[in-house]
Amino acid sequence: MAALPGGAPLTPDISVGPVDLAARIDEALAVQALAFGLSDDEVEVRRHIVDRHLLQPGACALGALTGYGRLVGFVYGMPNDRTHWWSTVVEPYLRRDDSDGWLDDSFVITELHVHPAFQGQGIGRELITTITDRALQPRSILSAIDIESPARALYRSLGYRDLARQVLFPSAPSPYAVMGAPLPLLRGN
Repeated sequence: MAALPGGAPLTPDISVGPVDLAARIDEALAVQALAFGLSDDEVEVRRHIVDRHLLQPGACALGALTGYGRLVGFVYGMPNDRTHWWSTVVEPYLRRDDSDGWLDDSFVITELHVHPAFQGQGIGRELITTITDRALQPRSILSAIDIESPARALYRSLGYRDLARQVLFPSAPSPYAVMGAPLPLLRGN
């Protein structure tokens, strides 16, 4: 049987459910760093961002845990607010395509990451569908690096479509796409 770094064996027993992300921030950021290729400095910046996000009204998080209790994936999000930093950055791009109404009454997927050793097993799909099924808003929005990737393919399979492309975030090295989908998300492959 293969093993994760640190010796914990890989297991098909993955459960998805609510997680105290603030208490498991180190584990979550380690997963994000591996999945997203973050440097140690970027991880520290993300730590402060996650802490701030988790204080927002309606913020919630889910984790994917092995049978041994190891966090191998997570998602968190919140009801969108046009005054949040992310919304102020993406609004001009959405307005350009007359899609800025998506910023209202939507649930934003802030982060979704799965440990590379566990990708391709449906964990990301389970995380995002479970969190959006709990949302009170009629639609969901997110941003993803604007390249064809397994993540973008997953989002499209769930009903997300591009609302704006080539969105530039300050200090981000690559452009992003903003995507939106009505809720509930599509099921199936």
